[in-house]
Formats: sequence, structure tokens, C-alpha cells
Amino acid sequence: MDIGMLWLDADPRVDVGAKIAKAATYYRDKYGRTPTLCFLHPATGGGMCPNRVGALEVRTSRSVPPHHFWLGVGQTEGGRALRQAA
Repeated sequence: MDIGMLWLDADPRVDVGAKIAKAATYYRDKYGRTPTLCFLHPATGGGMCPNRVGALEVRTSRSVPPHHFWLGVGQTEGGRALRQAA
């Protein structure tokens, strides 16, 4: 994923899955396309990071700041995988 939306949610009362779902809904409403991939900092998941939230694949990356979620589309329509974050 080369391009995406960075979402901040540091509310400690809301679990990670709900935060990702809220960010995905916002992404879909704003861009008219459903995100397929979400990256978050390993500490944000708190050791309980889901692999999926609905149809959205969730991965960790130290290049994403804590409490942020980087959402976007992980593949082109042709099915060719885009470069992934480290």
C-alpha cells in the first residue's frame, strides 16, 4: 500500500477492533471505496491485535505512530500486490 489515510484514535475506552471499524467507515464514506488493509503500531494493539476486522486485513508496522491507523487499498483491481510497508 503506497497511499492511504492516517487516522488517530487514542481513546483508551474503545477497543482496537472498534477503532479500526470506525476508521474504515469514515474512509469508505469519504473516498467512496472500502479499504482492504490497515496498518497500526504493535503497541497500539496491546498484544491483542486482530488479524482481520470484517473484510479488512490488519497488520502491524513500527513505521506507523502509536494510536494511529493507516488504511487503504492493498491491491490494484488487476490483483497485482502493491508494495507493502515495512
